[in-house]
Amino acid sequence: MKKIVMTLALLTLLVLPAVAEGRLNVVAANFPCYDFARQVLGDRGDVTMLIKPGVEVHAYEPTPADIIAIGEADLFVYIGGESDAWADNILAGFDGSAAPATLRMMDAVTPLEEDDDAAHDAPEYDEHIWTSPKNAMAMVAALADTLCRLDAANADAYRAAAEDYIAQIGELDAAFEAVVANGARKELVFADRFPFLYFTREYGLDYLAAFPSCTADTEPTPQTLMLLIQRVMEDNIPAVYAIELSTQAVARTVAEETGAEILTLHSMQTVTQAEFEAGETYVSLMARNLDAVRRGLN
Repeated sequence: MKKIVMTLALLTLLVLPAVAEGRLNVVAANFPCYDFARQVLGDRGDVTMLIKPGVEVHAYEPTPADIIAIGEADLFVYIGGESDAWADNILAGFDGSAAPATLRMMDAVTPLEEDDDAAHDAPEYDEHIWTSPKNAMAMVAALADTLCRLDAANADAYRAAAEDYIAQIGELDAAFEAVVANGARKELVFADRFPFLYFTREYGLDYLAAFPSCTADTEPTPQTLMLLIQRVMEDNIPAVYAIELSTQAVARTVAEETGAEILTLHSMQTVTQAEFEAGETYVSLMARNLDAVRRGLN
């Protein structure tokens, strides 16, 4: 990272003019930022997703080409959590005239402290803010506000597009509330990493997870594994959850011991190449999650 930042000044000298006149160029760090930007921007500009489909978000390292893309952008959109420390380093390396406009999505919501037992010198906030549909609506609104400031001539179009997408997300939010209210239980078991703190808090769901947040650990402790198995059996839980691109190793162990079904709850930290090419959106993936939650609670 230090080498990348040190070469930033040289790289920015190679940057060509940012965009064609009257057309915005938006660079988004991850899939949620990318999807929200393309929904609001529409055909009035171009959106690039830096972290490509299938890439492990927490291990991402920006390339020189990525730095150039950020430098060329009219707007750079990122989450701003721990996994985006690379973005803050890059942005700090630009001088004033070369820096793009930025939108840090963590500033659009109320962040939650990570739910773990580790001691920290300062609060550590969970960065998976978009897993709450209510947060997602706030993020879309913040993006629309930013685009309106950058391109006032198209403000009405941006606001209309944002309102439409917020309405779609709002319908999902209401559907999740109904599913939880009518569920036979209020507990989800994640036999995997756990990027759903905002989601479970939003809908008043209890949860048990193999790992806190998105730790790099690959094996839960024997005590945690036994607790997962016991909870599923004692509470007659019909399904355990794994996230996208998971090996499902822990989930398979729990399922084999309990007979529970394995369901995928898509965190949207990334998408597969097939999902990307198929045009999956935040709304379409959350609709899948709605069905998975309904099955798990009933």
